[in-house]
Amino acid sequence: MLSFLSNFENDFGPLRLLRYLTVRTMFATITAALIGFVIGPGLIRRFRALKFGRDYADARTGGVASQFDKQHTPPMGGLIIFFAVFVSAWLWAAPNVWVFVSLFVYAVLTYAGWRDDYLKVVRRNHHGISSGEKIAWQSLAALVALGVLLWHPDSAEKIRELWVPFVKHAVITSMPWWLLLGLVYFWIVGFSNAINLTDGLDGLAGGCTISVVVVFGFMAYLAGNARATAYLGISHVPETGELAVICGALIGGTLAFLWYNAYPAEVFMGDTGSLALGGLIGVMAFMIHQPLTLVIVGGVFVLEALSVIIQVSCFKLTRHRTGTGYRVFRMAPLHHHFQKLGWPETKVVLRFWIVSLIFALAGLATLKLL
Repeated sequence: MLSFLSNFENDFGPLRLLRYLTVRTMFATITAALIGFVIGPGLIRRFRALKFGRDYADARTGGVASQFDKQHTPPMGGLIIFFAVFVSAWLWAAPNVWVFVSLFVYAVLTYAGWRDDYLKVVRRNHHGISSGEKIAWQSLAALVALGVLLWHPDSAEKIRELWVPFVKHAVITSMPWWLLLGLVYFWIVGFSNAINLTDGLDGLAGGCTISVVVVFGFMAYLAGNARATAYLGISHVPETGELAVICGALIGGTLAFLWYNAYPAEVFMGDTGSLALGGLIGVMAFMIHQPLTLVIVGGVFVLEALSVIIQVSCFKLTRHRTGTGYRVFRMAPLHHHFQKLGWPETKVVLRFWIVSLIFALAGLATLKLL
């Protein structure tokens, strides 16, 4: 919204800075961080007033023992990030179809995650919302997002292109709608659930999310810059540079959340945050034509999801054949496997952050390898 003030630069010269995407991204990061730090304590006090019991903490940690009692640590901390991102993006991002779709997906999945946490905490429903309802919300987000992108003239053609790393042109220039829907749905749902699975230790999902969002904020900036895309041989998607502002807000909001989520956590992200963050990152990756790069950059999330798929598949297959199921990992998702090996929670989190940073750098390297 504030970008329009640059039209008054003749009246006040410094307003011309608001024309620069980098300046607004920086202000979005700072604004979101400040909002998160301001509203965080109040929200945490409100969450604690819900006075829920053991069920949520045990479900989140998989029953793995911790030095600190987490029974009274509230979920729904994703609301800290949500309010910080939404207000900051509204202030600093210039409105366009890419910004609208991103924030719509983020809002829908935040509500779905909030409902899940609310049922677990307030209604004492250990399972939260049903898998059918969760899929319905994720489907709604994907269908509306794709419908808007195919309808709007600024995005109707570009969204049909499919780009892959190491190839300097679109491998498919005009995807049929059914293929596009399948891919968008898979990326939104897949990464939504992947970050949800990663959110099992204090600071783990938030820290890994920041390294991913830093990379995709940079990639969004490049995608909207014609000269940069021509030099690098990647897709130019006009006006997607504004997604860098959303990424900046997301970085600031997540940093503020991590202040309260650091071990021992005062608040958990919950499904309120994890489902929405995965969906937001997934849809942004598609809009800037870097969906497969997200598999590299978000490698920690991919490994966490794969560990669950492998564990469940192997157990079911071997149980039918031998009568006793075989477990590849001591416990899934993957971070709990290392806890079972005797790693302290803080060591698991820090090492996963390091691995996430390595994956992020590997994803950046794909921009100019060929």
